[in-house]
Amino acid sequence: MGDRAARPLKSTEGRDDAPGTLSAVLRMYDTAARTKREFVPRVPERVSMYVCGPTPYDVPHLGHGRTALAFDMMRRYLRWRGFAVTYVSNITDIEDKIIARAKERGTTEPELAQQYEDAYWLDMERLGVERPDELPRATGFIEAMQHLIAELIARGKAYVVEGHGVYFQVETQPDYGKLSHRTLPELLESAGARVEVDERKRSPVDFALWKAAKPGEPEWPSPWGPGRPGWHIECSAMSLEILGDGFDLHGGGEDLVFPHHENEIAQAEGAGHEFARYWLHSAMVMVGAQKMAKSLGNFRTLADALDAHGPRAFRLLVLQTHYRRSMEINDDQLKAAATAVEGLDNLVRRAGIAGVPDAAPRDVPAFVDAMDDDFGTPEAVATIFSLAKEANAAIDAGDNGNAAELVATVRHLAGVLGLEIGVEQAFSADETAFVEERVAARADAKTRKDWAAADAIRNELRTLGIELEDTPSGTTWRRAAE
Repeated sequence: MGDRAARPLKSTEGRDDAPGTLSAVLRMYDTAARTKREFVPRVPERVSMYVCGPTPYDVPHLGHGRTALAFDMMRRYLRWRGFAVTYVSNITDIEDKIIARAKERGTTEPELAQQYEDAYWLDMERLGVERPDELPRATGFIEAMQHLIAELIARGKAYVVEGHGVYFQVETQPDYGKLSHRTLPELLESAGARVEVDERKRSPVDFALWKAAKPGEPEWPSPWGPGRPGWHIECSAMSLEILGDGFDLHGGGEDLVFPHHENEIAQAEGAGHEFARYWLHSAMVMVGAQKMAKSLGNFRTLADALDAHGPRAFRLLVLQTHYRRSMEINDDQLKAAATAVEGLDNLVRRAGIAGVPDAAPRDVPAFVDAMDDDFGTPEAVATIFSLAKEANAAIDAGDNGNAAELVATVRHLAGVLGLEIGVEQAFSADETAFVEERVAARADAKTRKDWAAADAIRNELRTLGIELEDTPSGTTWRRAAE
């Protein structure tokens, strides 16, 4: 089926020709504002977007898959909406966990990080997550981080502790806590209750910008002695270096709101930079009352779920929950999602068997309105399935003109969300000819009321991994799920 479409307007700001049936405003929930805000990009019709990526010291789990899909969905929709999107996501390839795991495995930090980065992208490619336009790695931006640290020291926002490194002085940043909505007195009380006072720091809430070298650990030269960067400084430095001051969107999992993203803001603004203009956070995958996390040992690998149920089932299940709502992901839910995807595939097969022609998809205001309201994928997905139901009814009624538009629209809008349907019908010409011949022979046997022969053909095809389904408009066939 064709994938052409009359897309929504690139931007309705300052225009009076926006169709009344389409949403004129794209709104997204800003964590800092605690409300939905109209999206007005830094540069008209262009979006600059930075999303915190993985620390590769183990294989990805379901939570990594959910977060990656959430921002992949946003990127795809913004692009479809008419924006030119520059998408940046980092790799934290030097960090305490990597150092500890490399020592445990008897390998080097670069080798370990590369091993698990490769594993991450293998799973992401299976999910259809597009690679970033820029993929900075922390070890490639040491100079930029040191420059930012020097700016903070010069402005009196950071201080050097001889032999230990450089720390950010939180109390010099009066609005610290504005992203996580915590006040400095609350943070001081919490920090005092959690940790003993570190004599190296002026306050328990101060955090490391540069860590002094330890024996056997990776190190880089710096004005403050050999060492390595703290975790938070990398994203401030890399996002500003690549996207510039005042870039549009900064995203990540909600577990990064504090302290990581809070500290990113303090570092960037403390050095005199305008930082991200909108903050978006995806919710966690939960296991009971706990978030799924490697540190808690309660995670299921993403590869395991994809092997068992397929990447499209995982994507659909994630899309059926709003990105800001926590969710559980289990086998029953994934099986139901796989069945739903199969239903969409079957619509495409039925259309092919019924001779439904290619057509241009329709404009669907309900889909656009849902997505323009903080990327409302549950409502958008429901719209797609409603259209699929209409398409099946049109095929049943022999209304091929209407069916053609509906099937094309279902495929197109699913594709906007990164969900490819009808892809399971990729058979060779010889395979297709053989199956069609056996399906025709079965139809002839049924016409002759030779039920035993018809059943034998069904069983023959089943042993070859082909499932048949009899419908009012004919028999459809597909490759059986593994």
